[in-house]
Amino acid sequence: MYVPNEDIKIPSPDTIVWKYLDLSKFLDLLLCRQLFMARSDKFEDQYEGTFSEPTYEELKKVSENNPGFLLYHKSHRKNVVISSWHINEYESFAMWQIFTKNNEGLAIQSTIGRMQEALAPELRYEQHIGAVKYIDYKREYVPLDNSFFPYLFKRKSFQYEGEVRIISDLSDQNIYINEGIKANVDINKLIDKIYIHPKSENWYKNLVIQLMQQLGFDFTIEKSDLESDIFL
Repeated sequence: MYVPNEDIKIPSPDTIVWKYLDLSKFLDLLLCRQLFMARSDKFEDQYEGTFSEPTYEELKKVSENNPGFLLYHKSHRKNVVISSWHINEYESFAMWQIFTKNNEGLAIQSTIGRMQEALAPELRYEQHIGAVKYIDYKREYVPLDNSFFPYLFKRKSFQYEGEVRIISDLSDQNIYINEGIKANVDINKLIDKIYIHPKSENWYKNLVIQLMQQLGFDFTIEKSDLESDIFL
């Protein structure tokens, strides 16, 4: 029998979060003042927004007299959009490796509280912020208490991501979503600090600083801890 999972975490406002991205995506964020949110069924993980095996077995029983029940949950994924962030008190070498290339890229440092304030202007649809819980999809249940829950659970293989998500359900918006949507966001509230790739060349770092200044932003740029001098 399905038992609700009670440790879905709502991070505290002072929780530090990161977003690692290349320069083109960073400039798009600054120029448009909008945060890209990807359609959930376009993620690399094919299980995104789906259910674990025990939950699926329960759903099949529920849908015996309602064949459209499972079909709805399957089609619902194309109406859910997600912005993924990384929870960590410190910057992550692994995240630099995964999300940036050629020793170029940036990391935005923010907090859950900043994120909530930055998204406040977006009133067209409901948004939910939550930390992803990593479970064994062969043995553990994905709760069904809330339509956002299937997007807050992933397989343990992805535990290294330490992910927190902004999730929006656009089912009532009557719009077609291709790869995703852009949500209005207050950039100055969202971004606390900027870290430039620790192995980037000086010309690249100067370019990032110059571009931000030309666009009228003066974010604090921190030196990466991975760039620190060694002591012998």
